[in-house]
Amino acid sequence: MCDRNDSKMRKTAGIYVHIPFCRSKCRYCDFTSYPSKLGFAEAYMACVYKEMKLRANELAGYAFSSVYFGGGTPSVIDAKLIAGALRQLKKYYAIAPDAEITVELNPESVTAEKLAVYKEAGANRFSVGMQAASDALLEELGRAHSVEGFRKAAKLLQTENFNADIMIGLKGQTLSDIDAAISLAAESGAKHISMYALTPEDGTPMYSDYLNGDLPDGDEVAEQYEYGRERLSVAGYRRYEVSNFAMPGYESRHNQNYWRRGEYIGFGVAASSFMAGRRFTNTRDLDDYIKCILSDHYPVVDDEKVEGQDAKFERVMLALRTVEGLELAAYKAEFGTEFEEDFAAPLKKNVPYLEKTYDGCIRIKDAFLFVQNHILLDFLV
Repeated sequence: MCDRNDSKMRKTAGIYVHIPFCRSKCRYCDFTSYPSKLGFAEAYMACVYKEMKLRANELAGYAFSSVYFGGGTPSVIDAKLIAGALRQLKKYYAIAPDAEITVELNPESVTAEKLAVYKEAGANRFSVGMQAASDALLEELGRAHSVEGFRKAAKLLQTENFNADIMIGLKGQTLSDIDAAISLAAESGAKHISMYALTPEDGTPMYSDYLNGDLPDGDEVAEQYEYGRERLSVAGYRRYEVSNFAMPGYESRHNQNYWRRGEYIGFGVAASSFMAGRRFTNTRDLDDYIKCILSDHYPVVDDEKVEGQDAKFERVMLALRTVEGLELAAYKAEFGTEFEEDFAAPLKKNVPYLEKTYDGCIRIKDAFLFVQNHILLDFLV
């Protein structure tokens, strides 16, 4: 058991735990999830607990400021299994006393009893997959819940710190639909709203809609995004990253760590990690994951040292997704070189879209943040 009293002396990182089970597969979902294997949940989580123990010694020098249970649908498995994972983490890792601990929920699998178990175990933030405020759109997406189902879940969460996910770029979606989704999330008490543009992934049923031209084009999605951004601003939500909006003080600490190129360790099938300059990912195959853990082997299938120009681009790419942008002094401290010299050519090319702030940051202007991918391509040199 680690000594957690010296957390101020440790490097800070985050923890991600992947729960690959769900009740059904949404039409747009490309994540690693297994709707037909819920019966394996207890055996799987036993392996996750063991993976946590296996890595404890090598991560003894870290204090963890956030824990995030994602999926899949964490709330679809027995809540005691999530509580067990948190007990294991607190046993072997230096979890900060004020750590942000998030559990993803789907409306159809939220109960008061589950929430009580999560909170007793230490969870203090929840993220709910709302997606839309139209039953027709939810059915089109293949979601397992209705609008009324979200309302019932939100009522259980009304005194909690919770995020609501909504989507734009959907087949047949109107600006009125987006307004309804934002209104429902805000009126339900969400402190944070994530507004994601649909990305039709090859191999998903939704990809056929894309190939058939049934989804809004880029200009239409940009219009939807700008409408949603303005609507969220009026409702009091501050944009701090291209897809994330929060009431002041309710920004996601876990996600901010990603965008600052902070370190994090992932546990479970398909979980990704970034530690000591290396990015590594666990196998996506559930059987292979279990076999590796039972034989005391790490289930890593991809492992890459990120250095030199690749590391610099990562730092720039992640920072320019945020409203604050890239802090020039922090860049120099990390790499020993000047950002404006390293990326002189792309900076010159993108002068109309970038600005330098009074506190020494370079960021994408508000009007162009949604199309940041087009700008960032120029920095991939």
